[in-house]
Amino acid sequence: MDLCYTLIMDHDRHIWRYWASNLQRWGLSRQVAAILEAAGPLTLLGAQLIYFGQPLMSRVIPDEQLDSIARLLEDSSMTEDFIQILREANAP
Repeated sequence: MDLCYTLIMDHDRHIWRYWASNLQRWGLSRQVAAILEAAGPLTLLGAQLIYFGQPLMSRVIPDEQLDSIARLLEDSSMTEDFIQILREANAP
């Protein structure tokens, strides 16, 4: 695995933990985990919607976070990793 990819993944995981923390605080982490599991391959469509809407969404959400979430939705193993992070956020 090359160094650039590793650095991006580390940065992405930091962003995922930030989002998981916010989702837990808002009481939505379980629901988001369930939606991501149920969506399966449709998450790829979600990534494309983020890329398409990024010019508008970047006024509210930083580009680096949008890119990270889009990458997460494009790769099923990353999606599974995020679901695991969401579940850990709900653990007592």
